[in-house]
Amino acid sequence: MTSKPLMETHVRDKIIADPEVLLEDADIMRALVAANEQSMGGNIVDLRGIAMERLEARLDRLEDTHRSVIAAAYENLAGTNQVHRAVLRMMDATKFENFLHDMSTDVADTLRVDSMKLVLETEANDDDPAVKQMGAVLGVVKPGFTDDYVNRGRSNPVRQVTLRQIQPENAALYGDKADFIRSEACLKLDFGAGRLPGMLVMGAEDPHQFTPQQGTDLLTFFAGVFERAMRRWLS
Repeated sequence: MTSKPLMETHVRDKIIADPEVLLEDADIMRALVAANEQSMGGNIVDLRGIAMERLEARLDRLEDTHRSVIAAAYENLAGTNQVHRAVLRMMDATKFENFLHDMSTDVADTLRVDSMKLVLETEANDDDPAVKQMGAVLGVVKPGFTDDYVNRGRSNPVRQVTLRQIQPENAALYGDKADFIRSEACLKLDFGAGRLPGMLVMGAEDPHQFTPQQGTDLLTFFAGVFERAMRRWLS
């Protein structure tokens, strides 16, 4: 090492006055470490350099995890606000007809789904005038249809919320929209003792909007609110 300065004076003075600037610059520190390794020759193992590389790799992983956690938190907050707005809109209705209309329009738009279908198990049929006047959002099916539809004929226990991707031929509840629906959320509904169950089906054109890997807490909450609202109308 020589005492004679090898760099421009103003650069040297700036580094001496504020050396932390170098320490905080990852690219400069990496270049200095590389230069130090070269000066030591190829036969010397620089444990300090190896440790620094590992620390840098760990720091990169921590930063990626940090960004992922923040993104997930924002996404979860946005989803919570979305469901809360849908619940408030659903509770505005003063008549059952308006309630169903809101479900297929404003509530569906708030939840960003392309189709909303309420399925009620009953001995009645679609030719019943009381059913027809409710529009396309309401459908009646035979007892046992809900479990068969969710489980696709299997005898597994039915979860309250089922998220999955579907093909057009499986979308029997969507009518004219069946060719466009690629994923769905099936919310099984319990209307209380002495009443047959039902199901609220949300369909989306996006095949990734509802997938089995997603959490179901928010939709479980929405299903619980919807059940209570339906019990009021049914009573």
